[in-house]
Amino acid sequence: MKNIIYFFEYIIVFLIFFLFKLLPLNISAKFASFLFSTFGRLSGANKTAIKNCKYVFPNMKEKEVKSIVKKSWDNLGRTISELPRLNYLFDKKKIKYNKIENIENLIKNNSQGIFICIHQSNWEVVVPGLDRIGINLGAVYRHINNHFLDKLLLKIRTNSLVSSKSFYTPKGKKSAKDITEAIRNSLSMLVVIDQKDSSGEEVLFFKRKVKTQTGFLKLARKYKLPIIPIKNKRIDNGKIELTFLEPFYHNDVNISDNQMMETIHHKIEDWIKSEPSQWFWQHKRFS
Repeated sequence: MKNIIYFFEYIIVFLIFFLFKLLPLNISAKFASFLFSTFGRLSGANKTAIKNCKYVFPNMKEKEVKSIVKKSWDNLGRTISELPRLNYLFDKKKIKYNKIENIENLIKNNSQGIFICIHQSNWEVVVPGLDRIGINLGAVYRHINNHFLDKLLLKIRTNSLVSSKSFYTPKGKKSAKDITEAIRNSLSMLVVIDQKDSSGEEVLFFKRKVKTQTGFLKLARKYKLPIIPIKNKRIDNGKIELTFLEPFYHNDVNISDNQMMETIHHKIEDWIKSEPSQWFWQHKRFS
């Protein structure tokens, strides 16, 4: 019975993605934005988003909080509509690279790095964005229970890559093995660092201790790799800007993984506060 339900869910999503690909990009984005803004607010995830937003902005008026959350649903809808058209976004030069000089030496010398970003703007463009400027990398994704949909999403993501060396791997024991092997084979990696990791360490995030993944810091220290933050932001004319911040190292023996992660959290807190409507508030990050 479960497989039958999963299959019907797959058919619905497949048809929606097919419709998105038929429509002009701006029309499909507006359509998805309308759907998510309208029906998302009727879901339990909307309560989570409002609760999270109020926690981060305790002095903000109710109307402003609801406006941010509504725009967050808008951003999520646009991101979903863009997912089956990742190649189109790059072909139409909808992805803008900013401060790429911060990683010029890494690209020129074919060196490794650990790239980090958060669920802001359209996070799905980051891996293919790196892949297309010559950075071969592995990236971890969270698999979903519906195996039909999981295979569809993996296929879409994999088809957005131009290098045969770059890859996605599902979170878990397999990803730990795949990423470690990739690092040993001179590949880079991308980690989306703002989601709850139930097996992670407790680290302060917006002044609350939350379960956080710190495994990438152990790899950075062990293999002496630079960590490069990427800030992604929606800008005018349907474009997305990827900004490469200055690389840093986690090689000071007096700084623990938790201390470094807290420093990184301070950085992404600023990103979220500067563009709150583009963050994924619907995730149960603070519970």
